[in-house]
Amino acid sequence: MNINDLSRSEVVLDHGTGAKLSRELVEMIVSVLGDTYLGEMEDSALLDIEGGRLAMTTDSFVVNPPLFGNGDIGKIAVCGTVNDLAVVGATPKFLSLALILEAGLPFSTLVRVLESIRDTAREANVKIVAGDTKVVGKGEADQIFINTAGIGIVKRAPLRMKQVRPGDRVILSGWIGNHTIHLLSIREGLGFETRVLSDCAPLNGMLQQLFDALPEGAVRSVRDVTRGGLSAVMHEYASALGATLEIREADLPIQAETAMAADMLGIDPINMANEGCLCLFVAPEHAGQVLSVLREHPYGKQAVEIGQVRESGGRAVVMVGRNGQAREIEELVGAELPRLC
Repeated sequence: MNINDLSRSEVVLDHGTGAKLSRELVEMIVSVLGDTYLGEMEDSALLDIEGGRLAMTTDSFVVNPPLFGNGDIGKIAVCGTVNDLAVVGATPKFLSLALILEAGLPFSTLVRVLESIRDTAREANVKIVAGDTKVVGKGEADQIFINTAGIGIVKRAPLRMKQVRPGDRVILSGWIGNHTIHLLSIREGLGFETRVLSDCAPLNGMLQQLFDALPEGAVRSVRDVTRGGLSAVMHEYASALGATLEIREADLPIQAETAMAADMLGIDPINMANEGCLCLFVAPEHAGQVLSVLREHPYGKQAVEIGQVRESGGRAVVMVGRNGQAREIEELVGAELPRLC
């Protein structure tokens, strides 16, 4: 988004989808902030302090519906923040918790969300050290919004997009699209919600297990696949690296029921949101070991290699179909679906 166009435009819902318009909005915000912004467009910022290095991230969560079959907005808030710290190589330690509550929110809903926050924080081994609560009038929020900030300690070489090299393998830690189909099924009464569960999970334990098993440099970069889906991650890396990323349709980890629901709705699973799936860029000689370690963990049993970074070909994302034919995947401008999370 060009700053000079601001007077002739306005924020639209598609600016929050994680696709092209989201990227352009973030780029505009960064350009306005200028030299007060010190980040590198990664999931967490790395901060050098006396005696060490910290990672810090922040995120806001607006989930519709806020309660779903095997999770809720509270679980997503902790997982999303913890995962953003873990994917840069940090050990998550502390979270802040800010709640915006709509008047009329049942206390039973609030208690369930708080219990999920507590239980997920315990699983991720993080502590909540600060918080804030605001209540707004009925109709001024969608039941409950949550903002979190997270701090982690960096004791290893950090993981960044710029470390990815031609020939590196692309690995997914689990199924894609399940979170979207689960929430959509609840919202629209599609009947898939008991067969397709959300993948929401804190992934720092699985990543730590992986880092402990492999030498530094084996895993070049990691991104959690959330809003915008796998396609958004691929386009982000292709743009940052100036490279072509090639993925194989036949190797994409998609649950049969998820594929069925996506086909019925006319949407592509690579564009659907996830909350417990990692995309890893791995040195080719270590790809087999990475897969083996991931599959030993409960959250990584469906891990699979799906493609690689090409030696040449320009900035693009290419899908090799089941028939062996390659086609370029265009970056979504907005969303295929209404907001879920």
